[in-house]
Amino acid sequence: MNEHQFDKYLHINTVGEQYGFPKLAHYHRYEPTPYVGLEQLFSEYEMPENPVFIDMGCGKGRVPIYVHDKFHIPTIGVEMDAGFYAEAENNKRGYLQKKSAQAPISFIHSIAEDYAIQPSDTVFFFFNPFSIHIFRTVIHNIWESYEQHMREIHIILYYPPYDYLQFLHHGTPFELIHEVHLENETNINERLCVFALKKA
Repeated sequence: MNEHQFDKYLHINTVGEQYGFPKLAHYHRYEPTPYVGLEQLFSEYEMPENPVFIDMGCGKGRVPIYVHDKFHIPTIGVEMDAGFYAEAENNKRGYLQKKSAQAPISFIHSIAEDYAIQPSDTVFFFFNPFSIHIFRTVIHNIWESYEQHMREIHIILYYPPYDYLQFLHHGTPFELIHEVHLENETNINERLCVFALKKA
């Protein structure tokens, strides 16, 4: 399926050119995560047991809705832009009207660094949503949550920026456990990296 067909299947509307500039300097412009990359990722990678999936900078909600539909697990999207948050909520309504859902799906209007990491949160997805300064703060929040409630935690980076990778490799106990080189892409940055913090 192409982008439009995937949206139609999920009864959502997330296709479109990126637009608008974020109000905060450290946050990047919206761009939807390509479905083809998500399909390739989840054909090769397995989440930890009893996952709760968090998309940091979820835009219009494509990734949390896609993951919810594919795995029937709790998903959460965190979005700072009020307009995108409203579109994500609207997409959730369209999706739930057509799909039967057991697990919860929710969107939170907040900047990522203010999101309160829950003891059940285990998989965190980043599609280059903000600067390294914000990323460090969010990873620190995740690490603090891990120290209080030890469990296996995964970090998924889609098109990982070099400074994100350097920080995780050299500034944290997270270890690279999986790498997906996207099909039909020649740029080395066109990939996904999964880092894990194992339960002690």
